[in-house]
Amino acid sequence: MADVVMPQMGESIFEGTITKWLKKPGDRVQRDEPLFEISTDKVDAEIPAPSSGVLEEIKVPEGTTVQVNTVVASISSDGGAQAPTPRKPALKEESVAEAAAPAPIPTSQPKAAHPAATTPPPAMAEPKEVIEFPPGEEEDHVRSSPLVRRIARENNVELSRVQGTGLGGRITKQDILAYLEKGPAVAAATGAARAAVSQVPAPAAASSPAAIAGESVAMSAMRKIIAQRMIESRRTSAHVHNLFEVDVTRIVNLRNKLKGRFEERYGTRLTFMPFFVRAAIIALEQFPIINASVENDSIHYHRHIHVGIAVALDWGLIVPVLKNAEEKNFLGLQRGITDLGERARTKKLVPDEVQGSTFTITNPGSFGAVFGLPIINQPNVAIMGVGGIAKTPLVITDKEGTDSIAIRSQVHLTLGYDHRVIDGAIADQFMALVKKTLENWAEEIG
Repeated sequence: MADVVMPQMGESIFEGTITKWLKKPGDRVQRDEPLFEISTDKVDAEIPAPSSGVLEEIKVPEGTTVQVNTVVASISSDGGAQAPTPRKPALKEESVAEAAAPAPIPTSQPKAAHPAATTPPPAMAEPKEVIEFPPGEEEDHVRSSPLVRRIARENNVELSRVQGTGLGGRITKQDILAYLEKGPAVAAATGAARAAVSQVPAPAAASSPAAIAGESVAMSAMRKIIAQRMIESRRTSAHVHNLFEVDVTRIVNLRNKLKGRFEERYGTRLTFMPFFVRAAIIALEQFPIINASVENDSIHYHRHIHVGIAVALDWGLIVPVLKNAEEKNFLGLQRGITDLGERARTKKLVPDEVQGSTFTITNPGSFGAVFGLPIINQPNVAIMGVGGIAKTPLVITDKEGTDSIAIRSQVHLTLGYDHRVIDGAIADQFMALVKKTLENWAEEIG
């Protein structure tokens, strides 16, 4: 008999919420096959079975939050008769039985006061894995497990031709077996129908679940934790905001001129975000108090600049962290931002990539907001909000002092800061330098 435990995915992670069981008692499971889903304040993820056998008992029901190392289920290793007989696939049965199907590993969990004392089994002891295993010999954008890739190799199947119905479009074992058994056309039609059903977000997993007017829908576990963190931040930090109008016409023109060449040369889109990140880094180096945090009665000045960049997801919000951002050139910033954003949306981040930020940037302008007044991401002492870029008539003064009205591209930037640590004069000087850097952009962009 093997115990299934809630895994610990980082040093400061002490609990997780079970949102869905993917198997029921009596079902046969393979080692590393997805067994249940958990939800955190960062991401939702699947947890694999620690061993092969039959799921004997589920000890913790869906919707329950438990500490790490808590036993949540048990698996018998005798492969008893309760297991259903699988439908024979169109390939050697031995090939499937010999391999295991690893599933995503979750990122950081919400903090709790005390960790559990028990020790997890060896299969769960190494948490430093990505949420999705890399695709190996297949194309990078094809999401699948080693078992699926092995079956595909043994049967000369290109995974890009297989319809994935798993989490985020991942190709499951059932998908590849259906492809082999029914043929490409039928499998694709069946997979598409299955995917359409499986991708409808359930109320327990969605950030803003659809509901009929007049009904009450329970908050998802992630939504509850986000709410808790926001209230904690409001209670912890003395929030103050300032607002700066910035003329970004120079940057808009530069991007429009170079974006095609940039993407062709470097294989990544040229966005506005690295301009704002780079301007913030320059200002943070001049005003290190903005890159600090409060530790009891002390102010800790961080040696490096780790920029958290808020990413909106269909089911909530996540803040992946661009580590040592001050060491990166413009191209490095753009690649890092793009990479973190893509992997945040496909749940491929590792736990370390969603912790340790020293300053945060959020971009409500991407949805059309003129500006926002964001809540500080603890334990940071400041967060910068980037509003939407819009053309507007501005009064322009030339070198001779003559005023004229011109159509310019403008953005509103806000800084939310902790008044326990940062005085208004420092916050304003910080933002004035960000504004100056953006309006007089002179750096090479690659």
